[in-house]
Amino acid sequence: MTLDDIAGFIRDGREVQIIDLKSGDDLTRQYLLQIIAEHESRGENVLPVDVLTDLVRSYASQATSIVPQFLAASFEMLRDGQSKAMENLTVVNPMTAMPGFEMMKAQQEAFMKAMTGGLAGSTPTSRPDSRANESADDLNDIKSQLAELQEKLSKL
Repeated sequence: MTLDDIAGFIRDGREVQIIDLKSGDDLTRQYLLQIIAEHESRGENVLPVDVLTDLVRSYASQATSIVPQFLAASFEMLRDGQSKAMENLTVVNPMTAMPGFEMMKAQQEAFMKAMTGGLAGSTPTSRPDSRANESADDLNDIKSQLAELQEKLSKL
C-alpha cells in the first residue's frame, strides 16, 4: 500500500486508519501529514506560508488547545458551503430555464474544484506538474464564459 493509494481512498470519501502491525500504534496522523507534505513539495500549494507559520507558532503557544477545533470548524464550513452551492445549482428552480444555465453550473463546479484542490471526494485527473497551468486555463475559460453569460443576460 502506497501513500498515493491512501490518498486515493481519502479522495474517494473513505475513512482510513493506519495501525503498525508490530506495535499496534496508530500511525494515521503521521501518514496523513506525509501525504500533505509530499503534495506541498510537488508544488500543489494549498497551505499558504502564513498559515503554515501560524501552525508552527500554535505548537509553541497556549493556542494549541483551540487550533484543532478552529481548523475542524473551518473545513466543515467549507464542505457545507460547497455542498449548499452545488445543491442550489441542482435543485429545480426557475433559473434552470435560463439560457446558459448549464454552462454556469459547470463553471461553478470547476471553480469549487479549483478552490478546494479536489477536497470533497473529487479526484484530480491531471498530472501534478500540469495542475497550475490547467487551473490558469480553467480560470481563463471561466472568465470568458462569465463574460458571455453577462452579455446574454444584458440582452434579456
